[in-house]
Amino acid sequence: MPFKDDHYTCRATWSGEDQEYVGLCVEFPSLSWLASSPEAGLKGIRKVVAEVIADMTANGEEIPEPIANKHSSGKFMVRVPPEVHRKLAIQAAENDVSLNRLASAKLTQ
Repeated sequence: MPFKDDHYTCRATWSGEDQEYVGLCVEFPSLSWLASSPEAGLKGIRKVVAEVIADMTANGEEIPEPIANKHSSGKFMVRVPPEVHRKLAIQAAENDVSLNRLASAKLTQ
């Protein structure tokens, strides 16, 4: 049975290979649940996650922290080839914005 406050990142998506919807959980990438509807796929994966967590708890195993509960600073570093850096710097200057603002805008497109 799914638990009330699971906070885990679950989704249901179509699987062309299986010709069914598949429920997935980011924090438990080895788990999945096939179903005839996205709603059933989501319900099924949440149930499987709850069962796995109960089993892990009973065995004293460490439970993955939900991504939603983790703090994100809003900063990360990415390395690009020098020619890409130069091209982006030129675009930023031409648009009278910082390189950071340009990169952020491109990432959100």
